[in-house]
This record gives sequence, C-alpha cells and structure tokens, in this order.
Amino acid sequence: MKSLITTLLLAITLSSTVFADDLNALKALIKKGDYPAVAELLKPLARQGEAWAQHELGVMYAVGRGVPEDNKEAVKWYRLAAKQGYAIAQYNLGNAYRTGTGVPQNAKKAMKWYLLAAEQGQPSAQYNLGLMYANGIGVPADKVFAYMWWNLAAANGHENASTGKDIITKRMTSSQIAEAQKLSRDCPKNNYKNC
Repeated sequence: MKSLITTLLLAITLSSTVFADDLNALKALIKKGDYPAVAELLKPLARQGEAWAQHELGVMYAVGRGVPEDNKEAVKWYRLAAKQGYAIAQYNLGNAYRTGTGVPQNAKKAMKWYLLAAEQGQPSAQYNLGLMYANGIGVPADKVFAYMWWNLAAANGHENASTGKDIITKRMTSSQIAEAQKLSRDCPKNNYKNC
C-alpha cells in the first residue's frame, strides 16, 4: 500500500496539467485513506488522457483499492497509458500478458511491452526480459541476452538482477560473457536498437 501511495504522490507531483487544487485534494484524500474518492478524482484526469492517472487507476483496479477489483479494467487503463509511452504502465501491461491477468496469456505481447519499458530504463521490465530470455519464454532461449538484460537491470537498481546474472554466468563461456558485457555497454548507447 505504501508503494501505491508513494507512486501516486510522485506521479501527481510530476504532472504539469493537474491544477494545485486537484493536487492538494488528491494528497489530502490519500493521506486520509479515502481511496474511493481518490478514484473519483483520477477518473476524469484519466479520461482526459493523463497517462499517470490512467496508470494509477489501473493499479487501483488491479488491487481493488477504492474501486472493485477488476483486472480487465486495470488492463484497459494500463494500455491507454502504455500507448503514450508511460514506462511503468508498459511494464504492468507486460505482466498482465505474461501471467494472463485480465487478458489472454501471450508471451510475445509480454515481450513487446517489457521491451518498450526496458528501453526507457525500467529495471523490473529489464529483469523480466532477462527471465524470459533465460527460460525461452516468448523468444528462443539466449543466455547472452538474459545476461545483458539482467546486467542492465542491476545497473538500474533491481535487487534480484545480479543473482540471475550470477547464476547464468556459470552456464556461459567466456566469449558469451564478453559478448553480453559488450551488449550491456553498447545497447543503451544505441537507444536499445538491435539489442
């Protein structure tokens, strides 16, 4: 719950189109724990196309906070924010496709959304790409790419990425490790093209 509140407050603070009165009202409602009222304030902002509001509304539907739990409705809002390039929404939409939560399970669509989020430096999306490459989910298994994504995720602060990288390193040749390290350096410099 704390992460939902923190994320919501950060998103509100960063939004340039939320008026001070709306911002203060949302902060007050969050502090009081009045999530139904938070949802009611978010809905018009989400309908107006505010990506952060769409994402936060999706999270509220996913966990049933202030609104009835509804994974299909969560996916609807994630998708709207994700199509605007909102990285955390892209990651959450990838999760929905990977697990089949609110949408039919589809590893290729999960990969698509994870990649879009990972290209923006979203560490959890990078970590999940590592998992998918390591296990051949939605893509052919590839230790080099698994290592690369885990290395990037670790560099961006993901707690478990180093462990995944350490495990797969034991199954790689020295030339594969060198290639993965080179990709880890080059991929971000090339804006994740041809990675």
